[in-house]
Amino acid sequence: MQFTRTDTEDKTTLSISGSLDAMTAPEIRPIVDEIADASPKSVEVDVSELELIDSSGVAVLVSLFKRVKAGGGSMRVTGLTGQPESIFRLLRLDRLLS
Repeated sequence: MQFTRTDTEDKTTLSISGSLDAMTAPEIRPIVDEIADASPKSVEVDVSELELIDSSGVAVLVSLFKRVKAGGGSMRVTGLTGQPESIFRLLRLDRLLS
């Protein structure tokens, strides 16, 4: 898994590629904590290059969503395709986060 974070005045973008699963979720947790602690107004998580996500990866994104929303911000997930899109649809997260 690889990720990049881009901050602008009004939005934070987190781009994730590869696999977000039980093995890689702990790697991204510190950056998710930093984003949530900054109380951004808007967060976009770009998963257009994400090939695989499991329950641990979903938990990381849901945690970020809850923390951003609790801080008064909004979050959306963009670029859903393939297996991640199927998981989001199955869990109905596509309606909540996109």
